[in-house]
Amino acid sequence: MKAISQLHFAALLAAFVYLPGTGWCQLPQTPGSFRFAVIGDTGTGGRAQREVGELLDALRQKLDFRTVLMLGDNLYGSQTPADFRAKFERPYAELLEAGVRFYAVLGNHDQPSQRSYPRFNMDGRSYYSFQPYPNVRFIGLDSNRMDRAQLRWLEGELAEAREDWKIVFFHHPIYSSGARHGSNLALRGALEPLLIKHGVALALAGHDHFYERIKPQNGVYYFVAGGAAKLRAGNVRKSDITAKAFDSDHSFLVMEIHGGELHFQAVSRTGKTVDSGVIPKPSAAALVVAKDTTGK
Repeated sequence: MKAISQLHFAALLAAFVYLPGTGWCQLPQTPGSFRFAVIGDTGTGGRAQREVGELLDALRQKLDFRTVLMLGDNLYGSQTPADFRAKFERPYAELLEAGVRFYAVLGNHDQPSQRSYPRFNMDGRSYYSFQPYPNVRFIGLDSNRMDRAQLRWLEGELAEAREDWKIVFFHHPIYSSGARHGSNLALRGALEPLLIKHGVALALAGHDHFYERIKPQNGVYYFVAGGAAKLRAGNVRKSDITAKAFDSDHSFLVMEIHGGELHFQAVSRTGKTVDSGVIPKPSAAALVVAKDTTGK
């Protein structure tokens, strides 16, 4: 780690340890809860990515999370073995050494061969699901090619899932206030009915290089978290769907699930909390209403 990186890490850790009132960490840290992090559009190998990696590791030392979701554009530019080292393994070296597992999906800048990179835990698949903790299921999708086969698989996966917390993650947001990309309406038309019908709690996407939390849409919470190494400053066009947005620095998410609540915190590269809150577990009554609205 370079000297400037060590100073950055030490300053952040000192603020966390000695100044808890600054809002450095707002998750409840309830015993027996499940905690994880979310990063998107990461693969630059640059200073911002390294600093976010250091901050993530500082949080890991307190929160002891062991899962990180990657929302695509995992590597920009060339994608040789040397690039995997420079753009993933080195920026997150401390997390990897601590046994943290990263789970990736493909973005529009990613080569399909990333599916076979062991540390992305995709096991050769473009879309997959896994259960890291009782009552929590993650479903990673390939939003580059949302064909009928993937939609059939998703329908079956969601129908069979018995977990209360069903969380999907993919690259292209179906709700976003970004001026550069914004909402992918075609993808929304394909995915949203299934998310509503099967009681998905939240959907996480990247692609737009900022942070945005969308107001709940038919009972589903949507986040855009594409600013962990790339930034499109001033790109959010706040609208009636925007609950909170941050586009002036790099950022990432940490989340904690315990029983009927999911706590979330969006953190900037400098350690500032830019958003936080609580999401309730989808209720049976809400699912009935959601199914009625889709005509199913």
